[in-house]
Amino acid sequence: MTAIARREEQLWSRCAGCASLLYRKRLRRNLDVCPECGEHARLGAPERLRQLVDPGSLRPLSDLLPEADPIDFVDVLPYPHRLTAARASTGLAEAVVCATATIGGHPVALAVMDFRFLGGSLGCAVGELITRTAERALDDRIPLVLVTASGGARMQEGALSLMQMATVSQAIAALREAGLLTVSVLTDPTYGGVAASFATNTDLVLAESGARMGFAGPRVIRQVTGRALPEGFQTADFLLRHGQVDMVVQRRSLRGRLVALLAATRAGRAAHAGHPPVPRQEPASRRERLADDDAALTRPAGPAAAVAPSPTPGAGQTPAVRDAWDTVRMARHPARPTTLDYLDSVFDGFVELHGDRLGGDCPAIVGGVARLAGRHVMVIGHQKGHTTAELVARNFGMASPAGHRKALRLMRLAARLGLPVVTLVDTPGADPGVSAEEQGQAAAIAENILTLTVLPTPVLAVITGEGGSGGALALAVADRVLMLENAVYSVISPEGCAAILWPDRSAAPQAARALRLTAPDLCRLGVVDEVVPEPSAAAHDDPAETAHRLRAALLANLLPLLDVPPAMLVRLRRQRFRRFGTTRGVNRAGVR
Repeated sequence: MTAIARREEQLWSRCAGCASLLYRKRLRRNLDVCPECGEHARLGAPERLRQLVDPGSLRPLSDLLPEADPIDFVDVLPYPHRLTAARASTGLAEAVVCATATIGGHPVALAVMDFRFLGGSLGCAVGELITRTAERALDDRIPLVLVTASGGARMQEGALSLMQMATVSQAIAALREAGLLTVSVLTDPTYGGVAASFATNTDLVLAESGARMGFAGPRVIRQVTGRALPEGFQTADFLLRHGQVDMVVQRRSLRGRLVALLAATRAGRAAHAGHPPVPRQEPASRRERLADDDAALTRPAGPAAAVAPSPTPGAGQTPAVRDAWDTVRMARHPARPTTLDYLDSVFDGFVELHGDRLGGDCPAIVGGVARLAGRHVMVIGHQKGHTTAELVARNFGMASPAGHRKALRLMRLAARLGLPVVTLVDTPGADPGVSAEEQGQAAAIAENILTLTVLPTPVLAVITGEGGSGGALALAVADRVLMLENAVYSVISPEGCAAILWPDRSAAPQAARALRLTAPDLCRLGVVDEVVPEPSAAAHDDPAETAHRLRAALLANLLPLLDVPPAMLVRLRRQRFRRFGTTRGVNRAGVR
């Protein structure tokens, strides 16, 4: 290609929607929206900030974090190599850019995700940066605006990336308690753990025109259900029709809508405080100070000075390590005790409660009041089954939005009645079906996570079999997390991880080992507080002994929590999940 041809190519762009050939300068003037068909092209975080904030007001927050490869993950490439390549190609330190600024004169804290950086995936560093931004908003008493663009949690950081869903959610909960506005702007695409946490648990949820959002991606849903997807499935208009967003906004109108919302919030807070709001003026020129913002946004990315690691929490008993893939198969064994089995053998007098009070009763979630050594508790768990008929009837333990909302109702009831909550986690993940997406699967999971971070009663979670992704976390934000010896807990299934990062799904055993999903691994990472040993073979070979050991572990962990005041419980629970940012140090796994 000649130099002239290359220059001509740089001047023109082809629309992904209508295939029109567009003059790049005209496209940029139109905010990267096709003037022919209205297709909204994806934006990097720096350009998004330039479009939204007042010129000259941008003050980037530190993105200096220690280099981190928390589980020494390797697929066909070592994880650090992927990070280096992403930094080189984007000029960013991570998949989010955080700053304070003004929008229409109103001060805000912003966290803007960038899909170009490893698919905008949520890892420890991204979670830490967004959490710090929320904490800055709390300190400055200003609204928080999140702009999401993500494929979900970052597989290469295993269960630690899953923990970021809770860490960021509890930071948003703190802003909610302080009466500070939180707004998320969904852009294309927003999926997985981001959709099922901070993207949908803010006060207001706006969707940019053309954005897609859901818990499970279209490819996964097609593979699982074998069904063709409805026209416009998971698009912004679909989300609006199904009541999952407040509004759909064209890019050219987005800044104006944010200004109006921020102005209303400012006026409301001022009126509540007993004095009129101070009018704010737009800057006279948006062109004068763009150079300052450009310099701030494009400064070189790179690792920071090291942050001193905090000590790894106590890990309890850690039995001998079984091969990870063997453990996965053990956790999925059809004879493995289920929640109903444990309700019969560990607890007494279980009374099941049904329904989400909104029109559904999901059979994949069972819950109700029971006794444990004479003490009343609320028990909630996933239910799979042993036979094919039971598994199908219970949807293989994959909860629908109605199931998560039933669990939420019972959690809140427990708090009002002063009952401790015990959750039993055993699910491949949340229901990935079309109807689940229509009913707001991501938002249902997000609300459970948010509520658990502030629930004023003891919460004790046990991973009894499979702990799959956000569907598991929706019941596992707890004061103490226990795990049976042959259970697994992961951000994604080994098969799913292999299909994405390896050439084919036959690499699932390798993926299982790389994900660090076994109980001993997760104890070392601090995700799990204690491993409950199983009989010498496995839980299903001696269910009575397994039940005896689980009962003893539950009592040993629950009784001390009963003496902790509710406010202290919530504070300690938040501290537990806050530590999962990169401030804990480079190597949590302790396996080098």
